[in-house]
Amino acid sequence: MEILTFDQLPKAVGELLEKVSKIEDILSHNHPNDADTDADSLFSIKQASIFLNLSISTIYGKVCRREIPVSKQGKKLYFNKTELLDWIKSGRKRTLAEVADSVQLTPSRRAQR
Repeated sequence: MEILTFDQLPKAVGELLEKVSKIEDILSHNHPNDADTDADSLFSIKQASIFLNLSISTIYGKVCRREIPVSKQGKKLYFNKTELLDWIKSGRKRTLAEVADSVQLTPSRRAQR
């Protein structure tokens, strides 16, 4: 352990506060460990509800209507993180600029000019 002088104290306290803030952030947001951040990680229904910001009953309804990708083993439901991200992205609405660009680039529109 290094002995600090009075002049070094403000810098040391600043570094300490920064580290404590990072620890609080990790604990409050319940960040998974680096090993758990793998894109192919599986979520329980509770984890999926937190990840998707949907209630558990809403997720059960979507599973029942086959609207959401899910794997089932026995009575347990498992959700693949990558599949959930793809499912979210599949519901993306195009902007007006993207729609206009796609209309201008269609072959039938070029032939009419």
